[in-house]
Amino acid sequence: MTADTTPRSIDDYLAQLRRALEGADRAMIQDALSDAEEHLRAECAARPGESEEAVLRAIAGSYGSPEDVAAAYRETERTVQAAFAPTRPAVAGASAAAAASPPGALRRFFSIWGDARSWTSLVFMLLSLVTGIFYFTVVVTGVSLSLGLAILIIGVPFFVAFIGFTRVLALVEGRLIEGLTGERMPRRATPTAPGGLLARIGAMLRATRTWTTLVYQLLMLPLGTVYFTVAITLAALGLGLLGGSIVGLLQALGFEVVDGWHTSVDGTPLTGLEALGVGLASLVIGALLLTAMLHLARLVGRIHARIAKQLLVAD
Repeated sequence: MTADTTPRSIDDYLAQLRRALEGADRAMIQDALSDAEEHLRAECAARPGESEEAVLRAIAGSYGSPEDVAAAYRETERTVQAAFAPTRPAVAGASAAAAASPPGALRRFFSIWGDARSWTSLVFMLLSLVTGIFYFTVVVTGVSLSLGLAILIIGVPFFVAFIGFTRVLALVEGRLIEGLTGERMPRRATPTAPGGLLARIGAMLRATRTWTTLVYQLLMLPLGTVYFTVAITLAALGLGLLGGSIVGLLQALGFEVVDGWHTSVDGTPLTGLEALGVGLASLVIGALLLTAMLHLARLVGRIHARIAKQLLVAD
């Protein structure tokens, strides 16, 4: 850091670090700023007799300039993302050109069965109803009690504790989203603002993320209901058709598995060839439905993760 660019305060350092990280992932920026602020404030607290500028100059070599810290975070993020990036398995006996060639449309469509992220996204869709009910209950109960207790001395402390709890839930939700959808989310809690208790409370209430977090937690109930309903409906239809296809194939072979299954709509018995056709059609449609469900789960996971990043990550 040169004399012209040396930060004179922690806020100045954080502003330079934010500029150095411009264009990076928002969640990574939040983590970098949180780490830097926590470390710098701890250093200043350990040296109460020195100004922030003097402390920043003293630790410039050990902690690094904003540009150095930004470069380190970018490099670490690239390394982590490369480590967790999916790799294409090598095919025994295949040439390099064939292995590098893109698969056909049908293969791409059914390859979703081997995509772990599609299964974890499906789990997220099923869990979203439970988390949505919990978040909605917390927000509605917290707001109602805060309004009801506003005339009492306990009203303000209760409201502040409620807001703090929702921010903790936002961090937990971010970890859940990153684990199940793969979207980078914050891994650190935002450090408390400097100053006294009132200053920290004021900063928390002025933060846009505080209120967008409440909006997200309210939205999770209708979104979770839709996700859960769609996932269960498609899974039930697909598995039902697959089960019906097995029955149809057995009926075509002459086994009386389910009484009445071998009759058509008008009640006339199906021939063996007709039962075979119905069974095969059920098999194909069921497999297509389940495969489409996994593609939809993957898409829902990506879209929802983007929504969560907009509402849960600080600007």
